[in-house]
Amino acid sequence: MNLRSIVEALQLEVLTGDDLLDRPISGGYISDMLSDVLAHAAPDCLWVTRQAHQNVIAVASLLGLGAVVLVNCPIPAALIEKARAENLVLVQSDRMAFELAGQLYALGLRGCRRD
Repeated sequence: MNLRSIVEALQLEVLTGDDLLDRPISGGYISDMLSDVLAHAAPDCLWVTRQAHQNVIAVASLLGLGAVVLVNCPIPAALIEKARAENLVLVQSDRMAFELAGQLYALGLRGCRRD
């Protein structure tokens, strides 16, 4: 499944990385703890989080994640600029993480975890 199909199906708002939406997504990971994501998220995952600060972009870039989906939070302009500078896809949803996770699962996306 590619990122574009997810964005379109769930009507996510693309904040950065419009040109990267054909990237394949291997699964999803939900966590608001950066240490958890660093330890367990796999490359090409879609990361759902409520954390909206620049360290999120650093972690996603370091791990080679497919995209970051921010849920239920205000998004500072500096975060968008950082994501753009790192060439990272950043999308937004007004859904709660639980609801979004169910919709991602219904699309066929499964959890991804690096061992």
